[in-house]
Amino acid sequence: MNSEGEVHRGLPASLASRLSVPLIAAPMFRVSGPDLVIEACLAGVMGSFPTANCRSVDELNAWLERIKAALVPDAAPYCPNLIMKRDTMQEELACLIRHGVEVVITSVGSPKPAVKPLHDIGCLVLADVATLAHAHKALDAGVDGLILLTAGAGGQTGWANGLSFARAVRKFFDGPLVLAGGISDGAALLAAQVLGCDLGYMGTRFIATVESMASPAYKQMVVDAEFDDILLSKAFTGLETNMLRPSIVAAGLDPAQLPTDMSQDRAKALYGAGAQGPTRWRDIWSAGHTVSGVTQLTDVASLVASIKQEYEKAALDAFAHIPPFSNRGVSK
Repeated sequence: MNSEGEVHRGLPASLASRLSVPLIAAPMFRVSGPDLVIEACLAGVMGSFPTANCRSVDELNAWLERIKAALVPDAAPYCPNLIMKRDTMQEELACLIRHGVEVVITSVGSPKPAVKPLHDIGCLVLADVATLAHAHKALDAGVDGLILLTAGAGGQTGWANGLSFARAVRKFFDGPLVLAGGISDGAALLAAQVLGCDLGYMGTRFIATVESMASPAYKQMVVDAEFDDILLSKAFTGLETNMLRPSIVAAGLDPAQLPTDMSQDRAKALYGAGAQGPTRWRDIWSAGHTVSGVTQLTDVASLVASIKQEYEKAALDAFAHIPPFSNRGVSK
């Protein structure tokens, strides 16, 4: 229940019943593709990908056809990530509608233009939000659920503490809630549910999988990196973004000398596609705080099996090591 005593609605049973663990394999630019999505869904995890990973609407159509053809009826749903402030958003939205997608994640901009068309086909709409103000605006626009972008997420990240953000949102919203940022294993996933979230987002561990589109060097860097190798900087996008410090060094840049007042337009000119020097995402790579939890290259099916085992063990062990406090501090 929320603070008003309303029953928590959670994820629709038609979707939740097809999950082996309450998890979304997060959409990652230049990393999430059909192979990763298909294997995640077959393993019982929602597979997602940014529509921006497709070079054209025709390629998006081909990806969706391939994904749908590979999935069995009881597979977890796939969920495209629609970037609202993208020039081709309307064409991509129309493509998603033609394919009858079950879940869509909206990011970067108001979800309002997409909500009604997606609801008309029975699609669940989840919106990325980084503040309480964003959460209220997304709900006013009619979305079904919220993805809480918190500190520690890879790529463009939020600033809020995940524990605080989840509890603050649960005071006024009783629908589907997803925690994004800092979920490194099954124990952290269980903790997200204790906070009141229905699902967790996990991206960084899926970078180092056989099926991801990341380059071999990128995958190996994620395996080798630790928490301290993550640098939060505006230098490459104009927005706070978590990047891998070793990739910045490998690109010939000094992490200690990056500008702190970068605008989005200047960042695009310096590090966007077609830039003279190293480019973001292709040469300078992102990862989240959970990079310390990545210890080897694996395949998606094995990774999900490991997360499921971690989750189930955490559920069994949750309170085994906590001494009883119920009778302490009670005076008569």
